[in-house]
Amino acid sequence: MTQVFRSRRAVLPEGEQAADVVVVDGRITEVRPYGGGEGVGELVDLGDLALLPGLVDSHVHVNEPGRTEWEGFATATRAAAAGGVTTIVDMPLNSIPPTTTVANLEAKRKVADGQTFVDVGLWGGAIPGNTADLEPLHRAGVFGFKSFLAPSGVDEFPHLTGDQLEEALAEQARIGALAIIHAEDPAVLDAAPQHPGPHYSDFLASRPDDAEATAVSGLLAAAERTGARVHILHVSSAAVLPLLRQARADGVRVTAETCPHYLTLAAEQVPDGDTAFKCCPPIRDESNRDLLWQALADGEFAAVVSDHSPSTPDLKHLARYGGNGDFAAAWGGIASLQLGLPAIWTEARRRGFALTDVVRWMSAGPAALVGLDAKGAIAPGKDADLVAFDPDAAFTVDPEGLHHRNPVTPYAGRSLTGAVRTTWLRGQVVDVDADARPIGRIIARGEA
Repeated sequence: MTQVFRSRRAVLPEGEQAADVVVVDGRITEVRPYGGGEGVGELVDLGDLALLPGLVDSHVHVNEPGRTEWEGFATATRAAAAGGVTTIVDMPLNSIPPTTTVANLEAKRKVADGQTFVDVGLWGGAIPGNTADLEPLHRAGVFGFKSFLAPSGVDEFPHLTGDQLEEALAEQARIGALAIIHAEDPAVLDAAPQHPGPHYSDFLASRPDDAEATAVSGLLAAAERTGARVHILHVSSAAVLPLLRQARADGVRVTAETCPHYLTLAAEQVPDGDTAFKCCPPIRDESNRDLLWQALADGEFAAVVSDHSPSTPDLKHLARYGGNGDFAAAWGGIASLQLGLPAIWTEARRRGFALTDVVRWMSAGPAALVGLDAKGAIAPGKDADLVAFDPDAAFTVDPEGLHHRNPVTPYAGRSLTGAVRTTWLRGQVVDVDADARPIGRIIARGEA
């Protein structure tokens, strides 16, 4: 089947321009000048709607099996498609069992099969005692290995101590795997003031900048000793940035990401008791946010990804669900998979950035990070994972209208700009209705 996707605002690797994108059997074969695909195949004319490559979100907690009441493959991937995300990579924890052995990996693949509305890859986990499992998992197709340097929040995925981290990184260096790290230092966290209750300022004080900076400093030293390739997850603190710059100058193989909530929300905006905003590391102040944006502009982040980590409303202890709004007791995670693109575009446009920047941060960057060579750009040889995006459409976020399983998000009631009109996966429209047929695939490292 041959299709021609026409847009006056196609966001290509070389910039935004009017173009005809020729697709044959789900793959992009040519990008022609606007009108140059006339008569070649079935025409999909988007007019003035922007044509984007599908986003790649390499940081999503699906939680199935085991905690499917928090989130599942069907609901998460519907939300992804509705938000213009055509590929996600699922984190190894919060599901039971966690993805820490080949048997557990196969259990997750089995439950995901036939449920996914977009393509789904899987991370493995590096935890105490499973070093021997890392090479088999890598051969089985996980995209790399996640570890925590502080408690993860779930007992079945413990964090690594210093010696255990060194062992895990050495093994990942040996097998050529990417190590992705939640970097907060447990000693700094233990020493921080702990005042439970509804005040966001108390929660923020309990997760200080130094917890990130100390952990990253130690991690970078271990990466230099072992030669491992490391990626710092969900950087919230600008205190980490000079450490990353120095490490790169010293030849350490390190990348980092940040998330929409750190770039679009600020501590000053968080109402007391609204634990929908709780995540770890936390949303920090406006001045810190400005420094993250500057680092993003300077190319210091490899990707902007969601860290979508939802839970049931009761675990958030929200007052509107009968809870007490205690930040210390609430589950730490932001639910935003469907909203990342409009959230980032709203703030990016205000700061003078273009759609080409957003695509670099949220599609090309994460695709390159995880080695998805067929994703991340509108270019010949890539999958026809495409998004029709109206960059001027404004809307107010209604949690009940989102596709992820539980209607909790810190973006509730927020006015955003930019709406996804249609998402295509390999040239097929992704229908996110509850009774629609899922068309996504479970993909392994090196397959796409």
